Amino acid sequence: MLKKTLTVGLAAATAAAIAINMHPGFGQAPGKAHRESLKGAPNLHNGRFHNRQTAPMSVNPCDLYTMTRDLFRDRDTRSPFAPLAVQTPEWDKEESVTWFGHSSYYIHIDDIRLLIDPMFGPAAAPLPGTGSRRFTGDLLSMIPSMPDIDAVLITHDHYDHLDYPTIQALLPRVKRFIVPLGVASHLVRWGMSQERIQELNWWEETYVKDVQVALTPSHHFSGRTMAARDRTLWGGWVIAGNESRIYVSGDGGYGSHFKEIGDVYGPFDLAIIEGGQYDSRWEGVHMTPEEAVQAFEDVRGRSMMLSHWAGFTLSFHSWEEPAERALAEAERKGVNLLTPHIGETTAWLAPAPQTNWWRRPAYQ
Repeated sequence: MLKKTLTVGLAAATAAAIAINMHPGFGQAPGKAHRESLKGAPNLHNGRFHNRQTAPMSVNPCDLYTMTRDLFRDRDTRSPFAPLAVQTPEWDKEESVTWFGHSSYYIHIDDIRLLIDPMFGPAAAPLPGTGSRRFTGDLLSMIPSMPDIDAVLITHDHYDHLDYPTIQALLPRVKRFIVPLGVASHLVRWGMSQERIQELNWWEETYVKDVQVALTPSHHFSGRTMAARDRTLWGGWVIAGNESRIYVSGDGGYGSHFKEIGDVYGPFDLAIIEGGQYDSRWEGVHMTPEEAVQAFEDVRGRSMMLSHWAGFTLSFHSWEEPAERALAEAERKGVNLLTPHIGETTAWLAPAPQTNWWRRPAYQ
């Protein structure tokens, strides 16, 4: 009887796991034909992509203990005590950037409209009701007010950057997607036609009308399941218009690639640099705010925006710590750090005065 019960229980658990993994929110790793097309990429080995330099992301038993301990420390500081306010974007403002919190941006350059890592869903997770909740609440209601988008650029396929409900809502108004190698498999599963998707490797370039777009290296990793770890590529983006140049770092640890990017494509009018959700236990794949400021200097930026904060709780530091540390380091080094409100549209050539909005009551 016990054996039968265990067998039935195991079968039920297996069926449940299969059903969960079939949920479209998990996306789709590259299939056989797609994998065959990726062969020959110099950064692909045995079916998995690799960083140019070692970017350790391993957790040992001691780390598991300290992470479990830290999980219950200072929990109230890791998210705002009230939902963060969202301003109304100015979609038609020329040569401008709008930040939606965390790593999502709308960029209007040379009359081209781009979205970077659009993630407007309520949580950074594949299944409804799970994962870290968005500090602003759901932003999907903003999508109907958007103009048509010339291109969406994705840095990598993690849940806080590539979101199934967001992509579903955007499909009717996006002309094309430009993504790192392998990422197209998720979009095709979600209903985007292959003809409207272009995949790039590091240092490859394309154009959106007259605006040049190039994928650049970063030190990170990918995968929406453990089995799909590093099956797709990750990176940052260079966006070069007639008058302005923008760099988006994507996620990743600090390294010599930033100076190389600055040498090849810089200087940049605006550099959007990741500097949140860091921890010494994964320092190889996420930068501290101080490293972010150094990366900004390496790429030769004129104005900097800090990315990967004020969206979700994905580490153990307080939610506003990235901004405070980046601001202190920027002031120490004389760096022009832009700190717009969420939803605020900023012209990078004539930015508004700096505001420390995260310090204000109710974050207004």
